[in-house]
Amino acid sequence: MNAVIIDGQAIALKVRGEITKLVSEAKARYGEVPGIAVVLVGDDVASQIYVASKEKVAVSAGMRSVILRLPASVSEKELLTVIEKLNYDTKIHGILIQLPLPEHINAAVILSAVSPLKDVDGFHPQNVGKLYTGEKSFVPCTPLGIMKLLKEYGINLVGKRAVVIGRSNIVGKPMSALLLTADATVTICHSKTKDLPDVCREADILVVAIGKARMITKDYVRDGAVVIDAGINRLNGRICGDADFENLLDAVSAITPVPKGVGPMTIAMLISNTLQSFMENIKS
Repeated sequence: MNAVIIDGQAIALKVRGEITKLVSEAKARYGEVPGIAVVLVGDDVASQIYVASKEKVAVSAGMRSVILRLPASVSEKELLTVIEKLNYDTKIHGILIQLPLPEHINAAVILSAVSPLKDVDGFHPQNVGKLYTGEKSFVPCTPLGIMKLLKEYGINLVGKRAVVIGRSNIVGKPMSALLLTADATVTICHSKTKDLPDVCREADILVVAIGKARMITKDYVRDGAVVIDAGINRLNGRICGDADFENLLDAVSAITPVPKGVGPMTIAMLISNTLQSFMENIKS
């Protein structure tokens, strides 16, 4: 079996091109462009690299990008004041709080302080609730990007068995909600799931987001399954996913590589959500 390699980088570039065109048209029509603000607390190296990537993509699409760098010692009250100002800033349409936050700051409190109308990460409880009730909302970017990949590659979800490994609020839970809305039959697995390989082998579509390098081997997949790998790990100085990519190539029908799979779609969906916020603000 020759697996289809799902090229997330190519699809992300396509999406970004479409957004760039729409931003240009919006600027010509309204004299404004979408604005996104990223709040970065502390000096975590991985977070700084990721934030720089987000800024590069937003600027390349013609958007206004603002990065607010705050010291790790910032108080929760001070951070809430920064968010409040952004909520009322008419030139900012998307607010992103870069995680993780320092231990002395309650992340749930901070994420809930972001206006749900500017919550382009889809983490506000109001947007989470709307996702699960089927209402229009901002959806977390990684699951949204995965759904876009499945659509672009013509992978039908109706009536299919989908298994999601991981129950985080960022990937696993929203991923399961989106798959369910798309008429798949969904099972969520986690660290306490018994007989995990047996459960995974039932999947037509297996989505992995557990943070364990190359854990998913042929023992976990049925012949012809689609494997979507949302994991990012560093192993022996190289980036790899949660799935053992090379091991699975002759067993699955389609698979995302790491890197250049799900990752590029996450940032593409972030600017897509920001454009959505901008357009809804213009129309209101």
